[in-house]
Amino acid sequence: MGRNKKLQELELSLNSLVVFRRLLTNEVMLPLRALLDTETTDPLIQLRQYTEFVSRLYPRSTSLTDFILKLVLEDDNFYVRCIGAGETPDERLTACVQNELLILQRLSRIKPAELQKEISYYGILPEWTVSEIDFGAAFAERMRRISEFGYGKYAQSPMLLFRDGQTVPVLHPDRIRLSDLFGYEQERAALIGNTLALLHGRPAQNVLLYGEAGTGKSSSVKAVVNEYAPQGLRMIQIYKEQLRDLPLIMDEISGNPLKFILFIDDLSFAADSERFSALKAMLEGSVVAQADNAVIVATSNLQHLVRVPAEGSRADAVQELRSFPDRFGLRIRFARPDRAGYLEAVLRFAELAGLEIPEEELCAGAEQFAADGSGLSPRTAKQYIKMLIGRQYLDADGQQ
Repeated sequence: MGRNKKLQELELSLNSLVVFRRLLTNEVMLPLRALLDTETTDPLIQLRQYTEFVSRLYPRSTSLTDFILKLVLEDDNFYVRCIGAGETPDERLTACVQNELLILQRLSRIKPAELQKEISYYGILPEWTVSEIDFGAAFAERMRRISEFGYGKYAQSPMLLFRDGQTVPVLHPDRIRLSDLFGYEQERAALIGNTLALLHGRPAQNVLLYGEAGTGKSSSVKAVVNEYAPQGLRMIQIYKEQLRDLPLIMDEISGNPLKFILFIDDLSFAADSERFSALKAMLEGSVVAQADNAVIVATSNLQHLVRVPAEGSRADAVQELRSFPDRFGLRIRFARPDRAGYLEAVLRFAELAGLEIPEEELCAGAEQFAADGSGLSPRTAKQYIKMLIGRQYLDADGQQ
């Protein structure tokens, strides 16, 4: 029996892709293309190709249309980079994109029965769904809102890491929101105001959040990112040993339509370290300018980020090192709460968790918990509440 002409023509069309050519090597697309391309009549090979395709599709989606559309909308290619940079593509390039979208749309609408007819197998095979989504319209809408969604890896997650010389998306990021945090409203308002300036294209400052451990500095940054990710905010976390790579990161995100927080957690270093020199150069201005769509946000538990040299150093050099935090345009202090503030946080977290414990008992236990070495902080308050929740589950299990 000859091959299905429709499938043969579709496979031929896929080989004509230029702008979206990278999609052809996707791990789900490879066995699907093998089903379209093969001339074999061996039922075992056909069956393996079919089931391999479905086994790769199912963890991502049971809809072939939705899966291929997601690939299209998140693809990083020279056309979307042109749009993201605010440029107008050549009309020939636009025509090419429109034609390729039609090809991929046809591929996304292949029904299971069309491929099952090509397989000499009469048992029950797994299936998927398709839908009549207009790829051209969906892609045009995405391009219109590219500054909100981004493209490529930056469309996959609001948070990324710098690893092995490149940024990679965090597939399971911390989902903390501003509504999950308590206290420090004034401090977070300053951070939010600076972030909104960045998002709206106004001058924004590099930020240093400093103060006691456990006061919510890092949580505040992540919560702000989650809150404003739908408006095009992304975070790239950079570890202290990677600070020398800041120019590479700046080059990569420069011209991207999204806005970025380059996040450095728990910052501190010696004055003579390469890391200190790298960050100092970026904050003061170097050959590689800081991208205008990014700000550096750092947290530190130390009042002095830089450990000054040993005795014998010049007074002016020591003063320069101690004044290093001043190079951040916005400095926000997170002070350790007093006893009243700590207990207020405990009561708030207990309320959110639905704990029904008398206030006097709750507060007495919270003070004892902090006295055991954790200290007064919102982190300690949250840890105490988590401990109580765990005890409730253990007590409930013991009563069963």
